[in-house]
Amino acid sequence: MTTRVVLLDSGGANLGSVQAAFARLGVPVSVTSEPNVILDSTHVVLPGVGSAAVCMAKLRKNGLDKLIPRLTQPLLGICVGLQLLFERSEEGETECLGLLQGEVRLIPAPPGIRVPHMGWNRLEAMPGSTHPLMNGLGGAFVYFVHSYAASPSLDTLATCAHGTSFSAVVAKGRVMGAQFHPERSSTAGARLFRNFLALS
Repeated sequence: MTTRVVLLDSGGANLGSVQAAFARLGVPVSVTSEPNVILDSTHVVLPGVGSAAVCMAKLRKNGLDKLIPRLTQPLLGICVGLQLLFERSEEGETECLGLLQGEVRLIPAPPGIRVPHMGWNRLEAMPGSTHPLMNGLGGAFVYFVHSYAASPSLDTLATCAHGTSFSAVVAKGRVMGAQFHPERSSTAGARLFRNFLALS
């Protein structure tokens, strides 16, 4: 079966860089908000940069807030896209998609901790986690740029520590997310994308 990947148009500034990352893997990707194109795809990516409120407003305007929960193919949220998978974000008091339980909150900033969290940091796989999205990624260094995060939960595959521990990779059924930027994370990011593409 031919792999057909779509990026949902959430208004994020990283659409082009995510497209380029998949192109480096030899996988063409289209950016769309057209329901028929999305439903006909094999894999769906929800990118996002900036504000959860702005990205959710874009999804609502396009009707994607109603379509996304109906999808049956693998879905990967990236950065703010991961945050939109949860019930609510503290950023702008935003009601999100509700595909994962929990609330996204501002990262605490005690003395010595800078927010936003920017730069390379290590993934810590959850003990006993065998999810294929994490194949080869335990202990990998990946690139983050964010001020908000979700606390670790039963859906967390890997955490990262920046003052406090937060969910860096999550999954529940077909719904998955990475708080870091795979498209900016070199070989580790490419590995996560390849792991995602191997899912059906």
